[in-house]
Amino acid sequence: MAAATMATATATVTGLGSSTLSPSRITSPKRTSLRSDFVRSPVATRNPLKQTLSSGGRFTCFERDWLRRDFNVIGFGLIGWIAPSSVPLINGKSLTGLFFESIGTELAHWPTGPALNSQFWLWLITWHLGLFLCLTFGQIGFKGRTENYF
Repeated sequence: MAAATMATATATVTGLGSSTLSPSRITSPKRTSLRSDFVRSPVATRNPLKQTLSSGGRFTCFERDWLRRDFNVIGFGLIGWIAPSSVPLINGKSLTGLFFESIGTELAHWPTGPALNSQFWLWLITWHLGLFLCLTFGQIGFKGRTENYF
């Protein structure tokens, strides 16, 4: 009976999808290795724990350059927003023109700030919202393309 139990302990354990757990690794918990042909990640995983040597021995959860800023995105995003916002569509004036014109009107009475019902706030929020959306989608698209997400 003891020999039969010993024989089963040294046999290779085979699971679903031909995953194997080698018997030599069963005895040592530090060396346990599970290899599966059933579930395999198509993308190489990034292990943030292995990046501790590059960060001077400190543990960091995020990559150092998590923003991954690129000046191409900023330049093309700014041009990509200024071009369509400069088309005269609002009573023969452009959004950029109306925004800059409202800046000039508010600077005419400079120490006093703009009133809450001033058109300046509408043009300021609309222009900047469009700019930030353009920059955000530009960052997603540009970095998604360079890092092969799509």
